[in-house]
Amino acid sequence: MAGTVTLTAGLLLTSPQPASAANLVKNPGFETAGGDGMPYCWERSGWGDNDFTFTTTADAHTGTKAMKVELTRRVDGDRKALITESAECAPTVATGKQYDLGLWYKSTTPDTSVTLFRHDTTAGWQYWTDLKTLDMAATWTKATVRTPEVPAGTDRITWGVSVYGTGSATTDDYTMEQVPDTLPPPACTGTAKECADGRWDVLPTKNPVRSMHSVVLNNGKVLLIAGSGNSEEQFKAGTFTSAVYDPATGTYKVIPTPKDMFCAGHVQLQDGRVLVISGNKAYPAADGSHGYEGFKDSYVFDPVTETYTKTNDLNDGHWYPSATILGNGDVISFGGLREDSTGSVTAELFSQREQQWQPLWKVHQTWSYWGLYPSMILMQDGRLFYSGSHVFGNNIPGTGSAIYDYDANTVTQVPGLQRKDERDQSASVLLPPAQDQRVLTLGGGNIDSNPDANRLTDVIDLKQPDPAYTPGPLLPQGTVDLGNGPQPETGGQGKMYVSAVLLPDGKVLETGGALHNRANPVYESSLYDPQSGTFDPVAADPEARGYHSSAFLLPDGRVMATGDNPGNGTWNHNVSIYTPPYLLKGPRPTITSLIDSEWTYGDTQRITVDRPIAKAELIRPAAVTHSSDPNQRFVDLPLSVDGNNVDLNVTSNPNLAPPGWYMLFAVDANGVPSVARWVHLQGPAALAATDASTHVHAFADAPSGKVTGPSARRASQPVSPTVSGCDRHYGSANVCVPTVFPPQVKPTTAARCSWLRQNHYGTLKVNGADDPLRLDRDRDGTACGRGDLTRR
Repeated sequence: MAGTVTLTAGLLLTSPQPASAANLVKNPGFETAGGDGMPYCWERSGWGDNDFTFTTTADAHTGTKAMKVELTRRVDGDRKALITESAECAPTVATGKQYDLGLWYKSTTPDTSVTLFRHDTTAGWQYWTDLKTLDMAATWTKATVRTPEVPAGTDRITWGVSVYGTGSATTDDYTMEQVPDTLPPPACTGTAKECADGRWDVLPTKNPVRSMHSVVLNNGKVLLIAGSGNSEEQFKAGTFTSAVYDPATGTYKVIPTPKDMFCAGHVQLQDGRVLVISGNKAYPAADGSHGYEGFKDSYVFDPVTETYTKTNDLNDGHWYPSATILGNGDVISFGGLREDSTGSVTAELFSQREQQWQPLWKVHQTWSYWGLYPSMILMQDGRLFYSGSHVFGNNIPGTGSAIYDYDANTVTQVPGLQRKDERDQSASVLLPPAQDQRVLTLGGGNIDSNPDANRLTDVIDLKQPDPAYTPGPLLPQGTVDLGNGPQPETGGQGKMYVSAVLLPDGKVLETGGALHNRANPVYESSLYDPQSGTFDPVAADPEARGYHSSAFLLPDGRVMATGDNPGNGTWNHNVSIYTPPYLLKGPRPTITSLIDSEWTYGDTQRITVDRPIAKAELIRPAAVTHSSDPNQRFVDLPLSVDGNNVDLNVTSNPNLAPPGWYMLFAVDANGVPSVARWVHLQGPAALAATDASTHVHAFADAPSGKVTGPSARRASQPVSPTVSGCDRHYGSANVCVPTVFPPQVKPTTAARCSWLRQNHYGTLKVNGADDPLRLDRDRDGTACGRGDLTRR
């Protein structure tokens, strides 16, 4: 945070250099002296362990003065000369407007960035964003960049050049001008309701496989992984499937699949191939002797050949593992169930350089059990934020959320997550843009106790020194059928199995879900606006989307939704497509040329567009399952605009945009996006080649929660065979009779059997002699038969 310098008239050595009629910067050329050795309306700022000087130099672009900021030693942090954070000096801005910033500079270091702060009328001054990395320049060079739209509640901004590597940046002649409005109001091209709420269409062709994993490939196709598809019959037959869907033709291609990748982990590698982690070795035994088992195998799927290739083995089995790509291209994985059905406490690391899983002794271990599909989101400094979203049962001990530091090998608890043991199959997403470092967690339930799923949302700002979740707005309610026909939800009823999808206009679509463990689908969708912190209900997917469903963004800006696997073992093969309101607002901008699809960190990349745009961004393609996609992110690309030529400024920090293929969208002032173009963001080797470093900020640098380091080495964490919330005394392995029925169901045989009939369970064989739910009162081996309902 920049400091504040209080000035008095007596400190001014000459008359203040005013801002021109168009230029909003006062004293833009440093010609007017001020206090504390700085020019009028400018102040020193920065942080970290470094040696530095601020010099008003005669080596000016125009006039007699310029500002030189130099670092002679640096461990971390930055230094910058900023426009003074005061009502007198900081330029006034208007909500929703954009501003073109310009300056002249010379630089002896590649480690510089144009950095903005904004004044929130409630919260005060705070960091806003980094805009542009400046190339090294021995002679005076002009740099321009456009701000994002000014967020609501912001009345002033300040900015300057951060120096975060050894060397100097000398700057002069700053300018700031408001961008004029360029677009007419949007023209609705659908019905009034569609233009307000969007539209869902169910595709005529069904998904041929029981896929619960959806990965958008760098050719625009979608990999849909089923494995055995949660079907014990297919598992026993060795029938493991995947399919590749082509949105351009609406066709599917079934792909030979070498192993049961049911409930595996997955992530796109730097080159666009898909790393698939573990899967299902065995279904639970009816006698309770073991639960699901995870195998050690791992595979890579190639989008070009559409084939799987085996990697070396993991150190442990991981059924339901996490998978997070790091800023250096490595992949880290936690949690899941081992080959003996116990919980894995082994952290796994896949080396991008070596293209293989590292041996156990090379990987830092805390021997922590993170549960199943723990949502581990990469932070801007390389640490991982465990959001508290997970699958099955209770959360981890403590507060249910934490910051994991791989280098220090520590776990720090993060407070504030509401009802942390009822966030089973909630969704968490790094909000747009990734530079803001804010995470939204929404919905959830608990299959162990099976209450009504909740409406809770929580938001955390990881830019704060001591971050903590704060309550967000309640999820909008939809309709649900509890046996009396579709009815509006009431009270605190919300949903688990929820999907959250980042959209190119900067909003988040939340959709799908169910009220109870694999039952009672909720029909509701809404758009969350990170700027206003509000939900706007929109059209609901007409298809049930509960357990084993997923929704994800396509390159054309629409959203695809698949799956649903209720407790009776059936599967919904229908596929829905959501057309958001922004596609019904008139013509779309088009990226008419892309100079280069190979990008490196800190680059400036040029595109041409056919009409004015307000912003551009990279969106990492989806790799989603069970409400979880911790790698989903929206990375802002600040603009420098010259007519239809737009220069895009790429972050220098690979932790904000891990290496790989991204969808590039250009978006106009009405929020209408182009069709995406694919670009390949290179790994940190590009940084090493130019001796540059990342611009990491001092965010979340003083968390006060309980800190734990490595515990004693152990083999595993005990996990109940009923971890999935299913009582295996009844039916086959792919049928889930809940261990605890929803609260609306009375604890009687008649009420439970009535609920099972309403949910189409059919005839259920009793496995063994035990009948814990009292469904086989006449002991004929069949649950909920006529004799069971008449017997007292």
